[in-house]
Amino acid sequence: MPELPQAVRGFGVTFGTMFKKVVTEQYPEDKQPTKPRFHGRHQLNRWADGLEKCVGCELCAWACPADAIYVEGADNTDEERYSPGERYGRVYQINYLRCIFCGLCIEACPTRALTMTNEYELADSSRADLIYEKDQLLAPLLPGMVQPPHPMVPGTTEQDYYANKVTGAVPEQEQAS
Repeated sequence: MPELPQAVRGFGVTFGTMFKKVVTEQYPEDKQPTKPRFHGRHQLNRWADGLEKCVGCELCAWACPADAIYVEGADNTDEERYSPGERYGRVYQINYLRCIFCGLCIEACPTRALTMTNEYELADSSRADLIYEKDQLLAPLLPGMVQPPHPMVPGTTEQDYYANKVTGAVPEQEQAS
């Protein structure tokens, strides 16, 4: 007979929750904002003039525990400059079928080129579409930015870029060349 009070207490919990108001999320129609430190889709950032911050060092790929990142670096030339450094990420892919959104790639990036946005809707009907290429990951060009390749802002060095001292864009005569 000592088991009866425990069973009755168990049923009491069940009956108590049966009559509470159900909390329902209206997800597709009503999207809730995410928290500021939410780990969503990755983004490759740009400098103020439009050059890419990624220098193709591949540290993010080495830090990824799920092996979801593939980076292939290439050398910048004076005619084609994509980043202020000697190299840039020619090929950059993130496989979201493998990514566990841990953020270790963000911590490994020495130039703060890779960050995570608050975008979380990554579902797709095709597995191939969940491998994001560089053009899908690059941040959009803001007003004043110029599409690379283009030379660095005149009178600046790589150190000026990495110290975040570059605020202007390439002058109009430089854009045409």
